[in-house]
Amino acid sequence: MGKELHVLMLPWSGFGHLMPYFQLSIALAKAKVHVSYISTPRNIERLPKIPSELQPFINLVPISFPPLEPDFLPQGAEASVDVPTEKFENLQIAYESLQAPVKQFIADEMPDWIIADFATHWIVEIAKEYGVPLAFFSVFSAATCVFFGPPEYLTGATRDYALPTPQSMTSPPEWVTFPSLVALKEYEAIKRIKSSFTVNSTGMSFATRLAKVLTASQVLAIRTCSEIEGDYLEVYKKITGKPVIPIGVLPPDQPLERAKEEANSDESVFDWLDKHKPRSVVFVGFGSECKLTKEQVHEIAHGLELSELPFIWGLRKPNTASTPNSDEVDDFLPSGFLDRTSEKGLVCFGWVPQMEILGHRSIGGSLFHSGWGSVIETLQFGHCLVVLPFMYDQPVNARLLVEKGLAAEVKRNEDGSFTKEEIAKTLRLAMVEEGGEPLRSNARKAAAVFGDHKLHQDYIGAFVDYLKNNVHRKEMIYK
Repeated sequence: MGKELHVLMLPWSGFGHLMPYFQLSIALAKAKVHVSYISTPRNIERLPKIPSELQPFINLVPISFPPLEPDFLPQGAEASVDVPTEKFENLQIAYESLQAPVKQFIADEMPDWIIADFATHWIVEIAKEYGVPLAFFSVFSAATCVFFGPPEYLTGATRDYALPTPQSMTSPPEWVTFPSLVALKEYEAIKRIKSSFTVNSTGMSFATRLAKVLTASQVLAIRTCSEIEGDYLEVYKKITGKPVIPIGVLPPDQPLERAKEEANSDESVFDWLDKHKPRSVVFVGFGSECKLTKEQVHEIAHGLELSELPFIWGLRKPNTASTPNSDEVDDFLPSGFLDRTSEKGLVCFGWVPQMEILGHRSIGGSLFHSGWGSVIETLQFGHCLVVLPFMYDQPVNARLLVEKGLAAEVKRNEDGSFTKEEIAKTLRLAMVEEGGEPLRSNARKAAAVFGDHKLHQDYIGAFVDYLKNNVHRKEMIYK
């Protein structure tokens, strides 16, 4: 093609979506594709800096929410991390208001492709009106996409597919014909039905939004690779009847030499890590969106103490109504915990340079929620995984990782609660016990896939070729 490709990116306003869409933008820019990336001003300000050589290819387009009622969202809230659980639907409603300015941008710029997230259901009519082909980019694993199923299942639109029930989600979907662990516990399924299949104050369920985007998309791009999820990719092709393209895992670049600078010039974290043996320390982190209760934090803390393993914990304040503004350590850690574990552990409050810590030679494993982005960050270094899922796609990822021999999952009670004993037992199995050696060996082997930048560049190259070879206008793609 003589004309260079121009792609429009429309991620949902959650950093588990904003970051993968940004990483895909970087990867496309390296392939000389021009990218317009749309989000709100504060979200764009919080993205990493674009390398100077790629800046001509990436246009960050800030579009503000319209004026909102004072109590509608917290002041300055533009992403899900800024919003308490009870206001989450309000963020969805605010996101819908981007529709008109996005439509105007498309009318002015006429991109060759629109790459959209699940929440951007309104882009379907705009894409049809202007004859721009639509691609869905899933930040979730292929197993999660398969678990959610085809569009007809998401909406219960045909006789062949009934809407799921909590009971139906406790076993692998009927379209998975090979042995699989990808299913939910009953307490997880009840939450999933409520969060995904129930119409909320926006007037539409998560499942309906996703189904609408899937149905209208010419191609489905997934952040994964055949080496890890080839079996689930084949199932997804079959059940959707669409081209399904793995784009690789978009492994983050590893600026390890800047680690201390990234940590706000606080060298104590890395000085502490330097004192420990290779692969001996557990990194503990549950991200910014996973709001743990004080009780959950206490159980994790007691489990770490009981394991007697060295650990570094990136701890964000739990979601407790009783101490909303207190910064006192005793509000959310067991009394005396820091003193008792001072020889073995380091607790870092607030933000930590997670990838740089994971890249340190002393880290050997990770206790985390099994969010897909964190899975990728961790496995590129070959660390063993101890998973404790809480929300969204995390339970499905946890079962996938256990199925592939890459993780040990903390056993929970029927109500979803967990104990310090199970935390300690699972950590010791994964990190030091003889029974966990296959897990540690598989994780080291996985690093050769997750950390292979050349492999994932080749996946991007194949995706770019598809985009270039399938730029068709209205009469070809919308009937």
